[in-house]
Amino acid sequence: MTLDDTDQAILDVLRADGGLNAKQVGEAVGLSQPAAYRRIRRLEEAGVITGRALRLDAAKLGFGVTVFLGIKLAARGRGAMGDFERAIVAIPEVQLVQQVIGVYDYRVRVVARDLADFERILRRRIMTLPGVGDVESNVLLSEEK
Repeated sequence: MTLDDTDQAILDVLRADGGLNAKQVGEAVGLSQPAAYRRIRRLEEAGVITGRALRLDAAKLGFGVTVFLGIKLAARGRGAMGDFERAIVAIPEVQLVQQVIGVYDYRVRVVARDLADFERILRRRIMTLPGVGDVESNVLLSEEK
């Protein structure tokens, strides 16, 4: 699919605020509501737009600490990876799990109420998961919105 300038403008508007409706998108890019709707629909059908996400403010929900973990599995193989993945996504404080290539096998984003809460999550939930070997923690100091 070839994207023209109007398609790119629609994507820019939706990147900034995925909650906008077709009328609002149309107003932002100079299209009527029906024309904007057709273009958005075409972008969705082509797989360019795969969904819209809701962004929550973790601090306002009581989660004052965000930590990125680098996790290296002790054992490799499909079974070990599958067991680990099923277990880690079941932890409510885990927001993101990414399999990566490099020093670690997985990069994981965890939110916690404070550092003591994070320590509890790490010791009681993450370190006890099947196959976990080395874990490195990086506490998020700031994030651009």
